[in-house]
Amino acid sequence: MKSSLLISTYNRPDALRLCLLSAINQSRLPDEIIVGDDGSKEATAQLIAEIKAISPVPIVHVWQEDTGYRLAKMRNKSVAVATGDYIIECDGDIILHRDFVKDHLSMASKGHYLKGGRTNLGPKLTEKLCAAGKKANVGFFTRGIEAKRENSLHIPGIARLIAPYYRRHKETALGCNMSFFKDDFMDINGYDEYYEGWGGEDGDFGRRLQRHGLKKLQLKFAGIVFHLWHEDKYMYNKESNCLYSMRPDDEQPIRCHDGVDKYLGKEAEPIIVK
Repeated sequence: MKSSLLISTYNRPDALRLCLLSAINQSRLPDEIIVGDDGSKEATAQLIAEIKAISPVPIVHVWQEDTGYRLAKMRNKSVAVATGDYIIECDGDIILHRDFVKDHLSMASKGHYLKGGRTNLGPKLTEKLCAAGKKANVGFFTRGIEAKRENSLHIPGIARLIAPYYRRHKETALGCNMSFFKDDFMDINGYDEYYEGWGGEDGDFGRRLQRHGLKKLQLKFAGIVFHLWHEDKYMYNKESNCLYSMRPDDEQPIRCHDGVDKYLGKEAEPIIVK
């Protein structure tokens, strides 16, 4: 099964460096890495080119113009160019546990999608790691973890046992740590591009996957990521996105109207690949 690791980023090359270094040092590498860039400046392109030169797997840089926070659109474009049968998603401001990809692939199962969690690093530790700019070794005992330290415990045997039951009826999706079969993504037309600004796209995506018949497997003690600290700067449209996401099911088609299909086929909208 061919896998694609999708990393979403925006104007944070110091954090993206740590994320990409953790991605190319996985115990089981993805078959390709796609960096979905929501309009970053040249420093990000230079960083991606630098890591591409030392990466054992292809890295594809997908870029779109910066006209606001358009994460749903960027993820659709990234999946549209992905060649993998299985998609693993994360954000560019996280550090991946060495077995992150291995965990997702080992627990991948038809009729399911995987949702992970995260451990949050504090500002001082984040500043230190970003300043060093080297492959970071972070774990349960690392000083400077701000929250959810328990999410950094790696116990894959227990993870497999509890995945179908743990937080079964809680959050449906978390875009910074989840995975799914590309066919299932296409069946529901990917992310709904109505969502611009902060919030809503992940939950909407997960709910439509479930209404399509998929079940969630919650990763606890596996698929571990460490989230670098940042301020919440881009929370515009939060209220309108929330209201849109709360519409009744009969007003929310499983296959969204404004999704990935516009980037596919003979009349597809162009995708910029740097």
